[in-house]
Amino acid sequence: MPRKDIAVQPKERAKPKLERPRLYKVILNNDDYTPREFVTIVLKAVFRMSAETSNRVMMTAHKFGKAVVVVCAKDIAETKSSEANDLAKEASFPLLFTTEPEE
Repeated sequence: MPRKDIAVQPKERAKPKLERPRLYKVILNNDDYTPREFVTIVLKAVFRMSAETSNRVMMTAHKFGKAVVVVCAKDIAETKSSEANDLAKEASFPLLFTTEPEE
């Protein structure tokens, strides 16, 4: 026999806290062999930068040894980095793009 003095309340569902995906930086590493014009061409082609922006990123890498090109999701960062490295390899230049987690 059911009891009538117990109130039925819906169970509360706990919403899981979702963390934002970790972002990764694509870094342009400077070398003394790759021509500046080629670096700007790669930045324009792979990262869709304007001429002014690609020149600024290239000069930052030239002056400081490395420059952050873009910050994005891990899979996109790795794809863009490998795409740029492949272009450099095809042209026989030691240009190197790397990825690392953003802090």
